[in-house]
Amino acid sequence: MGTMDFKTDPSAVTINVLLIVRPEEAASKEKGQREGQTEGGRGAGSEGDGNGNSRSQPPRGTELNGRRGPADPCEQAPPITSSPDKGTQVTVEIHHEDTSPQLIKRLSLGKGSQRLRGHDNKGFQRTEAPRPPGAKDLHAYPWDKSSLKSMPVDLQQFEKLDAYALKVNVKNSVEELVKALLKQARTDLEKVRAIWMWICHHIEYDVVGYHNKSQLSSKPRDVLQMGKSICEGYAELFEHMCSLAGIQCKKLSGHAKGHGYKTGQTFTGDSDHAWNAVYLEGRWHLLDSTWGSGSVDDSFTKFTYRYNEFYFLTHPALFINNHFPDNSNWQLLKPTLTLKEFENNMLHNSNFYTLGMLATHPETPIIHTVKGKASVSVDCRSNMLFMFKLKGTDKHGLMTLKKHGMKLDVYPQNTGSHKLEIFAKSSKAEASDDVYKCVVEYVVECKSVDKAMCFPKELHQPVGPSWFSERQGFLQPSHREPVLHTNDGRCSLTFTLSKDISVLTTLHTDGSSLDEDMGRRHVLQTHRGNQIELKVHLPHAGSFVLKIYSKKKSDPGNYDYVFNYLIRCLNTEVKWPAFPKSYGKWLQDYEILEPLSGLLPANCNVQFKLKMHGVAKVLVRSEDIHPLTQNRDCWEGTFNTSGCREVFVMVHENANHSSYSSVLRYEVETQ
Repeated sequence: MGTMDFKTDPSAVTINVLLIVRPEEAASKEKGQREGQTEGGRGAGSEGDGNGNSRSQPPRGTELNGRRGPADPCEQAPPITSSPDKGTQVTVEIHHEDTSPQLIKRLSLGKGSQRLRGHDNKGFQRTEAPRPPGAKDLHAYPWDKSSLKSMPVDLQQFEKLDAYALKVNVKNSVEELVKALLKQARTDLEKVRAIWMWICHHIEYDVVGYHNKSQLSSKPRDVLQMGKSICEGYAELFEHMCSLAGIQCKKLSGHAKGHGYKTGQTFTGDSDHAWNAVYLEGRWHLLDSTWGSGSVDDSFTKFTYRYNEFYFLTHPALFINNHFPDNSNWQLLKPTLTLKEFENNMLHNSNFYTLGMLATHPETPIIHTVKGKASVSVDCRSNMLFMFKLKGTDKHGLMTLKKHGMKLDVYPQNTGSHKLEIFAKSSKAEASDDVYKCVVEYVVECKSVDKAMCFPKELHQPVGPSWFSERQGFLQPSHREPVLHTNDGRCSLTFTLSKDISVLTTLHTDGSSLDEDMGRRHVLQTHRGNQIELKVHLPHAGSFVLKIYSKKKSDPGNYDYVFNYLIRCLNTEVKWPAFPKSYGKWLQDYEILEPLSGLLPANCNVQFKLKMHGVAKVLVRSEDIHPLTQNRDCWEGTFNTSGCREVFVMVHENANHSSYSSVLRYEVETQ
C-alpha cells in the first residue's frame, strides 16, 4: 500500500492516489466468521456463531472495527471492490489545494468499465463521504426513559409512504428500485423510511444460506434478485440504497445478543452481526433491518416476516442492550460501554420497551437466592398484566401487580440454575386478545431450598389485590398484601364495592378436605351498604387459597374470576366448622350475628340472632317449630337442639300467604 502526492502551483489541483492491490479478493467467502439474526438469543457452534448466524467479513481496513485498520474509522480510504478480471483498483481523491475534499469519486482504473460509485450516471446524486461520529451525535447513557427513537418520528405521517413502499415491486436492479421508492419521498428521513420499509418487508432471512455458507452472497444486486440474505446482505443492501438516494450510511459490525443468546454468556472472537448507521438532520442514527424484518424459529430452520418498528432509528442507549459495535465510537453514547459491561447488562429486548417497560430490579441477569428466595420487580409506564415462568411453571412464586409494575418472589424447589421468564401484555380492554410477550429473562442460582414455601395448586398468579381488582370494583382492601397469616385459623377481609356487583368466594387447599360446596361454606359474606366483609374460618392448619369472583347483578351469566389471596395457618389445633348453608332466599344484605358456626352442639339451647328485613315472620324448625321475635332490625330467640340432626331457618315473606321458605341450614353434632 502506498500514497503518492503530486503538487504544482497553487492554482493547480492535488491528486492523492491510494493504491490497494487485492489478488485474492475473488476467493470464496472467508470461513469461520459469524453473524447475528433476530433478537432473543445467541447460539454456540463450531464456527463460532455467537448469534446463530454466519456472515463473511468485509476486507480488513475497510470496516468500522476497533481491532482492524486505523483507530478512526473514517480516516482510511473508502471501500473498493475488486475482481481478477478488472485488474488493479485505485481510489482517486481530487480537490483543489485550497479546498477540503467534500466529495469522493471512486473510480475503477483497469480492464473493467469506468464506474462512479454514488453516481451511476442515471440521475443519482453523489453522496458525501460518511464522517466519523462527533460530540453532537452522542446520547447520554443510561437511557433517560423518554423516547424510544433517536429523533422525533411521527409514525402516522409515514402511513401513506409505508403503504406505497410495501407495494413497490422492482427486482431488476437496485437503481430502479431506489428510483421507484423515492417517487413518494421528499425529505432524507422519508427516503430512509421508504428504503427501510421495503427491505424489512421484501428481504427474508436466508436460513438455508446460513447453513450452507458457500451459497451466500451479500452483494446488493444478488440480495435483491434472491430476495433473501443474512445480516451482512441486509446491511450492505441498505447502505447501497441509501448511497444511491444521496444519504450517508455506514454498515457496522459487532456482537449481538440475538438468536440463541444465553444469559450471562461472554463474547469472544470476530464480530457476529451487521447493522447500519444513517446520517439524518445533522446526526448519526442506528437501525437494524435484519431484526426489523422478522424472526427465525428455535431450530433456525424457518423465517417468519414479523415487522419490528423498534429497530428503526432506535435510541442508542436502548440499541446497546443487544448491539455492541466493534468500534465503540459507533455506540453513539456518552459514556461508552465496555464489552464486559455489555456482557453483564440485562438483555432488554424490543418487547420490553414497546410494551412500556422502564426498568428491572435487580439489573443483573444472574441473581442468587437468599434463604431459598429471590426477588424481582419491573417498572412500566402504565398498568400492565404480567405472568412468569420459573423453569416452565408459575407454581413456585408469588407475583403481585402494583401500580406501574409488578413484584415477584420466587422460591425454587430444587437447587441449581433456573431460567426465570417474565411476560407482559397490555391491560387495555381493546387489547384483551393480545398474547403475553416475554420482556425479560433471569437466571436464578439456588443453593438452598425453602420447602415451607410450597404453594397450593389452586393459587393463581398474580396474588393479592391490585389495580386490576380495583378496576373490577373492589376498592380499599383491608389487606393489601397477598399473604394472610392467622394463628387461630380465622381472618376477616373488607372491601368497598364501587359497582353494583354480586360476589362469589371459594376456599381451596391441596388434598380432598374441601369439596366445592364446603369450600364456599368456609367463607361468609356480609354486606353493609357498599361495604363487604369476608369472614374465613379454616377447617385445619395449612395453606389455603381464597378465590374471589364477581358479576353484575343484572347479568344472568357466570361469575368472572377477579383475584385471590394465600392464607396460611401453622396451628395444628385449628379445626373450624363451616358456616351454615344458605339458600337462594337468603339475600345479600341479610346478616348472621349468631350462631356463626354451621355445626350446632347437641342437646343445648342455642341463641339465634339474625338481621333480616322485608319479611313477615322468621322461625327455626327441626322436629319442632320455634318462631323468632323481631327486635328492631333483628330476629332473635332460643332453640333447643335435643333430638335434632339438622335445623332450618325459614321466612314467611308475606303475611297474606301461608308458605315459608328455607334460607339457612345448620347441622347438629352427633351424640
